[in-house]
Amino acid sequence: MTLKLNGTFFMRLTRNMIFITLILFTLAPVLCGQKTREEPPPFRERLFFGGNFGLQFGTITDIQVSPIIGLWVLPRIAVAVGPDYRFYKDPVDRTNIFGGKGYLQFVVIQDINSVIPVGVHTGVFLHLEDELLSLESSVWKNPPITSERFNLNTVLAGGGISQQIGRRASLNIMVLWALNDSGYGVYSNPEIRVSFNF
Repeated sequence: MTLKLNGTFFMRLTRNMIFITLILFTLAPVLCGQKTREEPPPFRERLFFGGNFGLQFGTITDIQVSPIIGLWVLPRIAVAVGPDYRFYKDPVDRTNIFGGKGYLQFVVIQDINSVIPVGVHTGVFLHLEDELLSLESSVWKNPPITSERFNLNTVLAGGGISQQIGRRASLNIMVLWALNDSGYGVYSNPEIRVSFNF
């Protein structure tokens, strides 16, 4: 009986230690991170631009342009909005997809080297996005819709890494999942994106 109690005690202790380690690992950048500034940077320095651009030719042609304009609301929180346009053509159909999106990013670790000294100066962030697209009814085979186009709203969530490539420029790689399944297959799950900010 004593051995069983000790086994349970050690299981709880191990679980609690893992939980505390995860919390400390997550909070370490906040506790040991950047020095706080007395004044926030000017508005112009908190603005950023960027987006992603995709290009594919061949049997399937897929061209996507998605510029954004954003603002660092707090040192670790950014919001951004922008239009989205995509031309898609395969042997059967061709279509224009357009709309807009807005997203929120939270930087969990600004420089992974400050947490784990491995010589890599990469940030880690969480990403939440809401996107509204206009699709052609005839291409997407949507019988209940009688108009030429219909709107599709999708919420995407995930995370990624950000690599500085200049004083204000960064290359971002993120993995996002569509949280609401529309059944139209507009997104692959997961959706892998590469974007630039400057």
